[in-house]
Amino acid sequence: MKIVRATLSNLEQLIPLFDGYRMFYKQDSNSEAARVFLIERLQKKDSVIFLATASDGIGLGFTQLYPSFSSVSMQRLYILNDLFVSSEARKRGIGEALMKTAKQFAISEGAKGLTLETAIDNTAQKLYQRLGWKKDTDVNHYTWEV
Repeated sequence: MKIVRATLSNLEQLIPLFDGYRMFYKQDSNSEAARVFLIERLQKKDSVIFLATASDGIGLGFTQLYPSFSSVSMQRLYILNDLFVSSEARKRGIGEALMKTAKQFAISEGAKGLTLETAIDNTAQKLYQRLGWKKDTDVNHYTWEV
């Protein structure tokens, strides 16, 4: 397995993974919309995507980080918005390797850290806890949608 910071040259490897990620969250498959979304993120450089590939170049998983800031600490932080490993590649340490890569990236960028949110029933929480992530019990998160 190899993990790289994705560029437009990795688009064809990313699209099925990103589409699979969205379907995991009960969205309809839409490879063309996934293509457009990923191209925009990569061209505008408004996210950082790490891609795990097999030795034959097949995409195994990815994580996508969005930059943000903490006004209180006056530091950059990254939102680990997406983490996905294809069903065929699970239980092989790929999710853990992607999480560790994201952590090293945040450190190298001098960021305050990483933050994420996940579904209450997402089994990946065991991985997060094993890797030292702390569940925030001090604040409530709210959303507003149009």
